[in-house]
Amino acid sequence: MPGKRVHLDTIVLQAIELLGADERKCFQELADEAFADLLKKHQRPVGLRNALHQSLRRAPANANARRRSS
Repeated sequence: MPGKRVHLDTIVLQAIELLGADERKCFQELADEAFADLLKKHQRPVGLRNALHQSLRRAPANANARRRSS
């Protein structure tokens, strides 16, 4: 898994560590949850499966169908 460095303020890091202790989650689990929520907020898919599922929802099923006159 590729790694990235992130600079956090000391106060923010302490708050995250306290939350991790309360929730019994490690920093990585909290970071994964936070980034997943951020991507969801901006309607960005996580992974190919979600991207395909989301692209199907954008196009109406009968968008190109002609209406028949009765």
